[in-house]
Amino acid sequence: MFPFGFRVLGRTSASRRPVNWDKAFAAYCQCDPRADLVAPAWMSAFRFGEDFRSYLESHGTTKGYAGPTWSQWLWFDIDAEHIGFAADGTRRLVEAIANRYGVGPDNLLLFFSGRKGFHVGVPLSLCGSPPPSNEFHRTCRGLAEHLAMIAGVEIDAGIYDRIRLLRSPNSRHEKTGLHKVHTRFAELSDPIRVLEKAKAPFPVTLPPFPPPNPTAVDDWSGAEQETRAEADGKAAFRTDGEGRLNRLTKELIRGSLPSVGDRHRMLFSSAANLAEHGVPGSVIRELLLDPGLDCGLPPAEVERQIKCGIEHGSRGRKD
Repeated sequence: MFPFGFRVLGRTSASRRPVNWDKAFAAYCQCDPRADLVAPAWMSAFRFGEDFRSYLESHGTTKGYAGPTWSQWLWFDIDAEHIGFAADGTRRLVEAIANRYGVGPDNLLLFFSGRKGFHVGVPLSLCGSPPPSNEFHRTCRGLAEHLAMIAGVEIDAGIYDRIRLLRSPNSRHEKTGLHKVHTRFAELSDPIRVLEKAKAPFPVTLPPFPPPNPTAVDDWSGAEQETRAEADGKAAFRTDGEGRLNRLTKELIRGSLPSVGDRHRMLFSSAANLAEHGVPGSVIRELLLDPGLDCGLPPAEVERQIKCGIEHGSRGRKD
């Protein structure tokens, strides 16, 4: 299912080479000489179907590709000013996910990034192996942010773009000369040991994919619904006329709370509508923060929907 990905060698601006994602990932994990572990290297975070390979071959670039994505893994990128802080955040994230989904910490796939951060892969078999879709990558972001919020950990939410790169396992970091090596959960308590280990590539034995977990399946379904609601909010973004706020915005400001399925859409759409009419971001936040919290969304999600709505509405501002 969706066998294709792409590989980049030397620098992130280099050409995108189509690959069989599974075979390329396995080659890096197993330190296969054909993977060229001396060169800095990246692979696509997501996988694609035949339409992607045709697009890449005909256009010579991944830019503009808007088709479906898929993955067997939900990736996290945890970074900090110091490896010790990143290791602590990674440990808390892994513990939270393992406890929530009833798996051992080493059922997740952990890597030191080669600099000062860590990457964590959660097998999506826990979520029932969800199928490819046009919104798959966005659902991954929603689930990742939900789990990070539970763990109280900051993650890089920018890695969930459709054609995002992730550093390849065992490849060498161009700035430090260290390798992106597999890290066991127990090793997170000794970052100095991790740095020593990263001086050379280290073969990885991938953990078996665990069976579905009911909580994980529900979490994916919830993230999928929220992603769909956010997309609907963007589609619904409009005004009723020059100089007027739309009805949904006025209802939300007046305290009319949306139903559970409409929360993301209404909050995003209202923030966008206000921003389009030149209302300052600080005022929009003050107007919508309480209604957003009152309708039951987590604080971080309220802030995100308002922020995304402001950014979207500002691009279509009526001057």
